[in-house]
Amino acid sequence: MKIFDAPILHKVLVRAPREKVYDAMTTTEGLDGWFTEGSFVDRKVGGKIIFRWKNWGVDKVTSEAECPIIEVKVPERFVFKWWDDHYTTVEMDFEEVKEGTILSVKEHGYQDTKEGHRRCLECATGWGEALTLIKFYVEHGLRY
Repeated sequence: MKIFDAPILHKVLVRAPREKVYDAMTTTEGLDGWFTEGSFVDRKVGGKIIFRWKNWGVDKVTSEAECPIIEVKVPERFVFKWWDDHYTTVEMDFEEVKEGTILSVKEHGYQDTKEGHRRCLECATGWGEALTLIKFYVEHGLRY
């Protein structure tokens, strides 16, 4: 199967220490604080993340995704696989800057099919929303 060669790329400046941003994105407590409900993170190479959403968003989505973790470098980098029927790779980098932390997300590996393109577009908008949500959670303690 041919892979679509255009990755999803997003960045956000979070005005907080890098460790705080990293933990909000890579721990059970962190994810459940702003994004999920009842998730699980075994934050090590070979571990997994189980994202769980209950009545999420305007469509009230209840869903679960199990994602293997392939790289952990606290507090600089975190990489996992997404989509159990055809894995994509999600790479997150946490850059410490004077103003706080730049969180960069790159997701790649979508199939070059109609369904692969649909998923890529869906996740491109989803990552933009997620980075906005984590910014407001970490900076202001607000949850959607």
